[in-house]
Amino acid sequence: MKISFVKGNGKFDRMVIHRGDASESIDCPKQGIIPHDMVHYAVESTLHRRGFLGRVRDGEAAIFQMTPETESDGVERLVEVIQGDAWSGGTGSPGDMLDLYQVTCHARQCPPLPVTVDDILAIRSRVDELDRQWRAVPVGQALELVL
Repeated sequence: MKISFVKGNGKFDRMVIHRGDASESIDCPKQGIIPHDMVHYAVESTLHRRGFLGRVRDGEAAIFQMTPETESDGVERLVEVIQGDAWSGGTGSPGDMLDLYQVTCHARQCPPLPVTVDDILAIRSRVDELDRQWRAVPVGQALELVL
């Protein structure tokens, strides 16, 4: 599956999902860092876990409210932790991030994925790389990724 993140000039960027001959487009509210679904890409591609994008790749519609599923729910909680860290400058202690991930999963009654400090560091590195690439994309142009 090919994913194009198109940089917008207003309050939204756009994600276009290309599967075979079909494509879907989703508006992504700008949030001061890479788009939320690009954080999904970083987590899912680094950990080789099935989250929102993996479910879409496997044929589900790209909608914001998916049916609960253990692995993708665990991915979503981790995306939230990684996104929060990025909003804060990307310098949080990986151990603290793992603790927050556990708390978040517990609060949402979601089994956590077996994530390590090395996993957090690898995801953070991928987010940093995507951020550098995204900042270089001119308005109206796209960053294309494959999952």
